[in-house]
Amino acid sequence: MPCACLKIFLTLAAFIVPAVSASSLLEAAEKPNVLFISVDDMNHDLGCYGNSQIHSPNIDSLARRGVVFERAYCQFPLCSPSRSSMLTGRRPDAIRIYDLKTHFRDTVPAVVTLPQLFRQNGYFTARAGKIYHYGNPGDIGTDGLDDKQSWDQVINPSGRDKAEEHLIENFTSRRGLGSSISVLKAEGTDEEQTDGMVASEIIKLLEQHKDEPFFLAAGFYRPHSPYVAPAKYFDLYPLDAIELPGVTRESLADVPNPALASTNPWPWFGVTREQARLGKQAYYASISFVDAQVGRLMETLERLELLDKTIVVFWSDHGYFIGEKGLWKKQSAFERVARAPLIISAPGLAQGSKFHQPVEFIDLYPTLADLAELTLPEGLDGSSLRPVLEDPALERNRPAYTQVHRGQNTRGYSVRTARWRYTEWGTGGERGIELYDHAADPEEDRNLAADPAYAAMLAELQPLLHKVSQP
Repeated sequence: MPCACLKIFLTLAAFIVPAVSASSLLEAAEKPNVLFISVDDMNHDLGCYGNSQIHSPNIDSLARRGVVFERAYCQFPLCSPSRSSMLTGRRPDAIRIYDLKTHFRDTVPAVVTLPQLFRQNGYFTARAGKIYHYGNPGDIGTDGLDDKQSWDQVINPSGRDKAEEHLIENFTSRRGLGSSISVLKAEGTDEEQTDGMVASEIIKLLEQHKDEPFFLAAGFYRPHSPYVAPAKYFDLYPLDAIELPGVTRESLADVPNPALASTNPWPWFGVTREQARLGKQAYYASISFVDAQVGRLMETLERLELLDKTIVVFWSDHGYFIGEKGLWKKQSAFERVARAPLIISAPGLAQGSKFHQPVEFIDLYPTLADLAELTLPEGLDGSSLRPVLEDPALERNRPAYTQVHRGQNTRGYSVRTARWRYTEWGTGGERGIELYDHAADPEEDRNLAADPAYAAMLAELQPLLHKVSQP
């Protein structure tokens, strides 16, 4: 009899174990995938953000599939501090990253990064191109300041743009290509360029890992300088349609000197107006080139029937000046560089919607973890945007903070509410404050800080800023 019972038990166990295993596989299959699309130095000059001059059909199409965050703000308008902050979910002061050389593992070695969290929870994680900081274009083809704990696989493409750097026309000859105003109408195909190769490698990874949960990161290098794109993208922007805003130093007399010190010599790093127009044309061409690569990725998701299983994030590390206020590039605290594109498309959540209240890039970490139902590590500074993705009409009422450090003597902190931007330059060197009313002045042309009529607003915003600013 005992033998008979044992046989029955073993027979039942044979059926029970596969059933549990099948259930586990089902749960794994239902985990949402993540395709994280990162672009470098792209401002909000996109069709879906209201710039009808820009040819960005694929990013615009993605916007129709998800939620466009109209007021998404970086925590630091410089590549490495912004990327390190977003990927760790912590403010720059928390991880002490302010430059392009320090690795966050040297300051917060035990931190769990966003892709690392997914890797710890059974996801295949991989990147192609620039996700953590790279010197661009200097470090193309290398690991740059990558983080080995984040990935199962890394791919470092190096394309024709890197091999043909000698053909690039640099209008700012005293500046290296990565900080220059420089252009190249490239010959050849998209796929020969580094960003075309990034797209091709991500497509291969999608094909190879479509049957398991994945976190794949496509790190595009454009439109970061040098502004290189195949010639056909330049043809979208005839030079006679490229304009620069008129500006004089007198028109900026109410702006503190540290706010304008990111561009020296001023204006436009000393290039001529014609050279600046050529730079702006090439920047726009680079945006459209990247847009085409985004289209290739989205077409692959559709072909592999992954669209309804995959969270897609489109993100730029910060905004960018291309001549406004006489400025070029980043490293200031104006809206133009603090604000950057953020689009999230999540299966089953809002589509074709816009969210108009401020959000921060440090909100991305808890958002993606929330959507994948992963347990968060302690110490994150952001909050999940899932409620907004479910209902973009919700009120959020959280300010966004951006900070700037240019050496030891120039530090600025800025807070953005739904209506106001308030900035203090207050550590070392020259000091100053700025106040802009975005309801009446979205281009931040009139600094109201010295106007007695706004003393009450200053008194309200100053303690809000001091919650996060460092003395």
